Amino acid sequence: MSKTEQEYRQEIVELGRLMYQKGWAAANDGNVTIRLDDHRVLCTPTGVSKGMMKPEDMCVCDMDGTLLEGPRSRTSEILMHLTIYRMRADVQAVVHAHPPVATGFAVAGRPLNLALLPEVVVNLGCVPLAEYGLPGTPELTRDMLAYIPCHDALLMGNHGAVAYGEDSRTAFFNMETVEHLAQVTLVAELLGGPRVLPRREVQKLFDSRGRYGVASNAASGQGSPVVAEEHRPANERLSITREELASLIEEILRARVEEVKDVR
Repeated sequence: MSKTEQEYRQEIVELGRLMYQKGWAAANDGNVTIRLDDHRVLCTPTGVSKGMMKPEDMCVCDMDGTLLEGPRSRTSEILMHLTIYRMRADVQAVVHAHPPVATGFAVAGRPLNLALLPEVVVNLGCVPLAEYGLPGTPELTRDMLAYIPCHDALLMGNHGAVAYGEDSRTAFFNMETVEHLAQVTLVAELLGGPRVLPRREVQKLFDSRGRYGVASNAASGQGSPVVAEEHRPANERLSITREELASLIEEILRARVEEVKDVR
């Protein structure tokens, strides 16, 4: 049984309050949309705290982003939401937020693409990073286009994250999973580096999706997380960097010694 528009409005209010309470949306940050039908989208207004919205604050837009109804201006990032809806007929809700740890990875230019947690592999595959694009413009989605078809959540360079799903609850849970994965990854890094799952275990997890009733586009190609066989640990990269630096210093000193000999 389909819900009424008023019920969808209340859903967005409740999700906005949760986002604000969790610290995912400071001040007026973040936005939420729900697809009402093939021609209309319900969205949050711009310039309003997600923790302080009312059902009557919501805006209704067409699929071009034109405001059809609402007392306020629609979110300035509606075009990103509409791009996702156009590319994913299965998506009925989109959540954009700035969860602190996940956003930290986005600012550092690091995707959450390692095969670390079974639940994440089963539900999301991984969370790639789309390069920075100016918010509120078509540039925002330019680098996202390749990822949207095979991922249900993305990091956005120097910006935040976006997650989507078959309903608003799924979209919210996907965002919650992104932040949880970021927190676990950060702790693992601080403890010496994560132990990445091998390819055979990741394949078992992909094969188990049917048992769990999970439908995910992230099964191969760009949707696959980095497995142990492909992972190059951070400390290994650091070790190689030091070796290269030592070699370079040695060459510089050798050259300096030769210069001194020439002077004498």
